[in-house]
Amino acid sequence: MSLLIDIFTFLLIFVSLFLVLVVLMQKAKSDGGVAAMGGGVAESTFGAETGNVLSKATINAAIAFFVIAFGLYLAHIYQSKHQEGADAKLPTVTAPASAVAPQPAAPKKP
Repeated sequence: MSLLIDIFTFLLIFVSLFLVLVVLMQKAKSDGGVAAMGGGVAESTFGAETGNVLSKATINAAIAFFVIAFGLYLAHIYQSKHQEGADAKLPTVTAPASAVAPQPAAPKKP
C-alpha cells in the first residue's frame, strides 16, 4: 500500500506542475497583459486554436489533480486505520524491575 501511495504522490506532483505550466501558458482574457509565453509564441507553437487546447488541458489537469488528491486522502485514511489494528495485535513487553536498592531516608535533625 505504501508503494502505491508513493507512486500516486509522485503523479500528483507531476500533474500539479503540469497544471501550473498550462495555466501560465494561457493568454490573459484582456489580451493586454503579460502572459508567460506570450500570445504569439503560444499560437505559433500550438496553432491558431491554442485557447481551446489549453483550456481543455487545464480542465483535464484540474480534474486529474482533484481525483488523485482525493484518492491519496482516502489511501492515507485506510492506511492509518489498518495500521492501528496491526499495532494492537503486537504483544506488550515490560522491562524487568531495576536491581537498584532503595535509598535509606536521611535522619531528621532535632
